[in-house]
Amino acid sequence: MKKNKGFTLVEIMIVVAIIALLAAIAIPNLLRAKISANDALAKGQLRALSTASETFATTSNGNYPTAITDLTGATPPFISKNPCGATLSGFTYTCTFAAGGYSIVAAPVTAGTSGTTTFTIATGGVLTP
Repeated sequence: MKKNKGFTLVEIMIVVAIIALLAAIAIPNLLRAKISANDALAKGQLRALSTASETFATTSNGNYPTAITDLTGATPPFISKNPCGATLSGFTYTCTFAAGGYSIVAAPVTAGTSGTTTFTIATGGVLTP
């Protein structure tokens, strides 16, 4: 009598079904975590830009920066990275600077996929979703 070694087709199909079930549970959670991380990064970037702008105004007799280069080109720089006009971690940043204030918007490239909502921060550092 000859014994065949190995797995039967039914056993392999059960293992594949279990792996598919685990993937179906894990992948949506990982995607939600990525979106939450992108949202948190966008908020952090906006707060950093706001803090840099407010610090600039404090050191410039109340005048806010008129361009991002006022923040990045200072010695030492108020902020080292220029996100304005760029796309970072699923968000596109639009910056408006004037001597009287600023407004910075972080909009998701694809709402619901790269981020949940558009965030705005304006003069005074008030962040709104």
